[in-house]
Amino acid sequence: MIEVMLVDDHAVVREGYRRMLQTEDDLRVVAEAADATEALNLWRQLKPQVMVIDLALPGMGGLELITRLRQRDPQCRCLAFSMHRDPLWATQALKAGALGYVTKSSDPALLVHAVREVAAQRRIISPDLAGEVAARLLDEAGGAAQGLTPRELEVLRLLLAGTSAQQIAEALHLSVKTVHNLHYQVKAKFGTSSDFELARMAWREGWTD
Repeated sequence: MIEVMLVDDHAVVREGYRRMLQTEDDLRVVAEAADATEALNLWRQLKPQVMVIDLALPGMGGLELITRLRQRDPQCRCLAFSMHRDPLWATQALKAGALGYVTKSSDPALLVHAVREVAAQRRIISPDLAGEVAARLLDEAGGAAQGLTPRELEVLRLLLAGTSAQQIAEALHLSVKTVHNLHYQVKAKFGTSSDFELARMAWREGWTD
């Protein structure tokens, strides 16, 4: 039996996917979490085989959650589950340590298949993104956002949502100085001098929620 935890801030979404997964004889949803902090606490208690994680969580996002889970247990098997169809988010999830990336627009059967693949420690990417993701991972010079780390992308996401440096520091358990340094690094990598330019570029490229 494959034990699964669902991490998504929308209760209706969790309920729908829980019901779908539990129609399978070999899958069992043992826990659900609405945010990263709750997910970490439940994971410590239950250690499910597969973590299905939405990337757009409030506060600490899915990328940071995946990073922290993998730091605590390098064998932790994470499946990123996101509305983002941009290969940037998929590559960042893989860099953070996820074994798979499935978009929410995919056929529901793909999520079931992906959970089994990740449980077996095999990598899986939504077919509509697989080619682009492979190209991005092979092309280290590809695009302004290619050099961002998962944590830098999380800081960018929160900044563009209007979150203050203090609030970001609290959400990600970092110092305010570290947040300011990450903010500066993101702007330097994008070659922008202001937050307005950074926001315009991120919005244009579809890199934000």
